[in-house]
Amino acid sequence: MAFEGLASKLQDTIKKLKGKGKLSEKDIKEAMREVKLALLEADVNFKVVKSFINRVTEKCTGTEVLNSLTPAQSVIKIVNDELTALMGGAESKLNYSDSGITVIMMAGLQGAGKTTMCGKLALYLRKKNKKPLLVAGDIYRPAAIKQLEVVAKQIDIPVFSMGDNISPIDIAKAALKHAKDNSYNVVIIDTAGRLHIDEALMEELEGIKAAVNPKEILLVVDSMTGQDAVNVSQSFNDRLDVTGVVLTKLDGDTRGGAALSIREVTGKPIKFVGLGEKMSDIEIFHPDRMASRILGMGDILSLIEKAQSSIDEKEAKELGSRMLNQEFNFDDFLSAMNQMKKLGPITKLLEMVPGVNTKQLEGVDLSQQEKEMKKVEAIIQSMTAKERRSPSLISGSPSRKKRIAAGSGMSIQQVNKLLKDFENMKKMTKQMKSMQKNNKKGLFGKFPF
Repeated sequence: MAFEGLASKLQDTIKKLKGKGKLSEKDIKEAMREVKLALLEADVNFKVVKSFINRVTEKCTGTEVLNSLTPAQSVIKIVNDELTALMGGAESKLNYSDSGITVIMMAGLQGAGKTTMCGKLALYLRKKNKKPLLVAGDIYRPAAIKQLEVVAKQIDIPVFSMGDNISPIDIAKAALKHAKDNSYNVVIIDTAGRLHIDEALMEELEGIKAAVNPKEILLVVDSMTGQDAVNVSQSFNDRLDVTGVVLTKLDGDTRGGAALSIREVTGKPIKFVGLGEKMSDIEIFHPDRMASRILGMGDILSLIEKAQSSIDEKEAKELGSRMLNQEFNFDDFLSAMNQMKKLGPITKLLEMVPGVNTKQLEGVDLSQQEKEMKKVEAIIQSMTAKERRSPSLISGSPSRKKRIAAGSGMSIQQVNKLLKDFENMKKMTKQMKSMQKNNKKGLFGKFPF
């Protein structure tokens, strides 16, 4: 989990404050000391930590907070507000050209995940009804062009390439002309990186910027490099005046120092974050939601958005209708499971649920649930089409159960358990429908529910 260490320590500090009915200045100072240590351990820039602690302490020691009926809640709100402000306040949207083509230039060092992020961004924009074109502008790194082509093929996005014997500046110019001629409205340029910042790299990037006048210059940085990510951001910004930052590998960064420092140090917003290996694992960076997650208050808005973008609404409604009308079969069961899998790993979903203590989940093997789902899927797929549509055919047939168990690599007992669970679920939906009918008739009207 991103910010795992920081979140755990901050939540422990807040828990101590909640246990006190009234807070003194000494309580606040002790709490702020713990918050300071937590931020430093999370690799947050020292100057950023100092400024943050001073602001929070000043607000928390005000008479309104200390004399309030719920001082601990007031402190939590102040910390939440200041964390949100530290990371940018509100989401920073992509800037699009008022007319014509929007050019997005992606910059960064080698190894930050720039090429993959180009593909993720292109897929994100296509879902927003844009028509993106990827441009292979890295002519130096071995197989860089091939890598972009492989990434683009996965998501069916076109790539403009002129090989590795032409200047990246000329490639960028030609790509812009190609985009105009073929009605692309977004051009994403994958530029060259280096293992470290040098003059040749910066001069080339400045040349591309001058040649195509990008609307966005997004700096891609590896969040797991901590303070180095902040230093890299500052160096690139000094030369290119970047418009925003994209943090990759945030799901693997348990500290989170980069996300909490970059905005304060560079003045430039974090626009996107990468949270996984799939091409769809890109999210808009919401400072308020991230602050809420860090403090253990969940992120229900992101959970809702994830469900809306992942689940087919029409299919979900049809499944719900079939369940209530007792028409639900194993084909529908399989479809429902596939819908759930689109939402991602259970652990990531639980991080967004308010009140869930991720620290307490450390010893819980949630992967076991996912393994059980795979077993159920194997059993259902071993049934014939007729059996999936009419589960009652299996219930009274030992030979069918034996065949399904053998085909799925499961035991007959596991097949029986699935059949029993399926029947129990049908009984529950029948009860739900009965309650709905009674409620419509007004039978529960006299009870103050």
